[in-house]
Amino acid sequence: QVQLVESGGELVQDGDSLRLSCAASGRTFSGYTMGWFRQAPGKEREFVAAQVWSSADTYYAYYANSVKGRFTISRDNGKNTVYLQMNSLKPEDTAVYYCAAILGYSLTYYRAGAYRYWGQGTQVTVSS
Repeated sequence: QVQLVESGGELVQDGDSLRLSCAASGRTFSGYTMGWFRQAPGKEREFVAAQVWSSADTYYAYYANSVKGRFTISRDNGKNTVYLQMNSLKPEDTAVYYCAAILGYSLTYYRAGAYRYWGQGTQVTVSS
């Protein structure tokens, strides 16, 4: 069982930066594919970014086109934490952001259904 707790969401201005954190329980964090998703009011949950586990704890980062070049996903295995650095934020980035995890490699890292564990979400609001 893995528990995920997100933090860092807040109200910011258009163009600001923000870093979200997701702290995970468990001793095998390094072996997990980690993803970030978001859900805006009235919309479906959508993929934002993922760090996909590969052999020998190598990770590959993937991003949604809407955030590519602005967001960066990273992790600190020593702290069991994954981060989402968000730069040049836009009002359309406003959503509840969720952290998700699945053990091992995931070919369908961009699908919410691929993940077994989810955090409770953290609200990000970008005002214009």
